[in-house]
Amino acid sequence: MRALSLAAGLGIACAGLSACSPLSASVDLQTVPTHVESRASLTAVPSGPGKIAPSERVVVTAKDGQLASVSVLGPHGKELTGSYSTDGSTWTANSTALDYAATYSLAATAVDSRGVPVSTQQTFTTAEPEKVFSAFVTPTQGSVVGVGMPIAVAFDRDIAPAERASIEQALAVRTSAPVVGAWSWTGAREVRFRPVAFWPANSQVQVQADLTGVKLSDGAMGSGNTLTSFAIGPSMLTKVDALTHQASVFRDGSLIKTIPVTTGKPGFETRSGTVVITTKEPVRIMDAATGGTDKEDPEYYRIEVHSAMRITASGEFLHGAPWSMWAQGKRNVSHGCIGMSPENALWLFERSNIGDVVEVSGTSVPQNLGNGVTVWMNTWEDWLADSKAGPVTTQPLDASVARVTIPDMPA
Repeated sequence: MRALSLAAGLGIACAGLSACSPLSASVDLQTVPTHVESRASLTAVPSGPGKIAPSERVVVTAKDGQLASVSVLGPHGKELTGSYSTDGSTWTANSTALDYAATYSLAATAVDSRGVPVSTQQTFTTAEPEKVFSAFVTPTQGSVVGVGMPIAVAFDRDIAPAERASIEQALAVRTSAPVVGAWSWTGAREVRFRPVAFWPANSQVQVQADLTGVKLSDGAMGSGNTLTSFAIGPSMLTKVDALTHQASVFRDGSLIKTIPVTTGKPGFETRSGTVVITTKEPVRIMDAATGGTDKEDPEYYRIEVHSAMRITASGEFLHGAPWSMWAQGKRNVSHGCIGMSPENALWLFERSNIGDVVEVSGTSVPQNLGNGVTVWMNTWEDWLADSKAGPVTTQPLDASVARVTIPDMPA
């Protein structure tokens, strides 16, 4: 609530002062005779005894006068923020995001042209939605990821094309340095955010999902508001060249190691393109049957691998391959994975984060969209084609939220 003193009969704006109503201040309300009836009147929406929709916007209007103060307090004393109209006759809540099944207390004062006040106090209660929808944000709270990892927001029900703009408006990305990016829909239940280029290394990201008050066409309403904080680690880029059989590892733009590798042999070529590491597993059992290979097929295998890092949903990994060390740096003999010595695989495993970028080149098979995290295979124009809001610049971090610690990586 903004506490104000008022000059009778004045309607001069306090330009540039966020704490002022549209009235100029010099005389306290207590100096106005209380027996004089004000010519101003007040109306507030919502009003009435029944429960209101949580998506209804609160508006307070002064007739034949100007507003002096408006306060709307919700659960736990949380104040609903709002803005005054230029002429001071209307106050409108900044958001329709009222809590569900909650009681709000409204207090407002207006004055007429003589400075005589009139006040109102009332309460209203919001209804509980019959249906709600929720969202799950990744990277998850407290994560440290690589510069290639997009933000993904997954929903538990379909979001129709006509509803997607309101969803994007309810999502905000905050970063320690401004970044230009965009949301883009990968399907009816997921929207992703990526920058134009990779994230800045060693930076902080917050995702604010304010779904309270967001209503879908079937009547379902967002289940609440969440804030997810994560960090971007060092820039790690591994460039795999299937023609030279080498993997060049770059940290923050500098080459730190070249690793002899073997990639997919003819008929099992590793896909060329830009992807990111999506899982890290110290030990993994690889079974060709999961990819459709019959156990009677000469190409069938079931083997334990170490230091495995997945880069595609179809089953391509970076991993240790002691059985193919004779071919590493010379020939491509794998079934699609990028194999290296156990020592080199462990070295890369210990220095990599989920979300680090892997660029594969030199094969005749291109990477297919959606086979893992392939957002960097989209041109920026193609990415924007599935966005409702288009490019946006990220907002500053919420300073009240603790930053995520980025652990030191081995040299």
